[in-house]
Amino acid sequence: MIEGVKTKKLKVIKDFRGYLMEMLRADDALFDKFGQVYLSVCLPGIVKGWHYHKKQTDNFVIAKGNAKVVLYDMRENSSTKGGIQEFFIGEKNPLLIQIPPYIAHGMTPADNKPIFLVNCPTEVYNYKTPDEYRIAYDSKEIPYEWGVDKGG
Repeated sequence: MIEGVKTKKLKVIKDFRGYLMEMLRADDALFDKFGQVYLSVCLPGIVKGWHYHKKQTDNFVIAKGNAKVVLYDMRENSSTKGGIQEFFIGEKNPLLIQIPPYIAHGMTPADNKPIFLVNCPTEVYNYKTPDEYRIAYDSKEIPYEWGVDKGG
């Protein structure tokens, strides 16, 4: 596990109508603070990534579909610097991934269906000076092969 990355197995409550899935609660041990909540959709054959933040911590949950989420530790003083970690999460494995600053991350569908990611980051998006830094999905800076032809 990359240092500082945390996960939470999600509680899914099912009945004949469907299900309810709790994602992040203010009384969770890993809860820090609330910035905003947003939905991001990624289509099959696409990688959304790499990107990272200098201030923001992300809390990723795949609400629909199944995803491969990959992390790369860029932090100079981390015991896991240069480490790569893959997660397969979504409907088959409901899990929240908490991603600290300076951990580059990306996602792609794990099968041939779109994925719907809900993120509850600790900061609000600043349109004038965004805390978002990008690295090309196929950059040699990160030693990882996604196995797809398109990124962004």
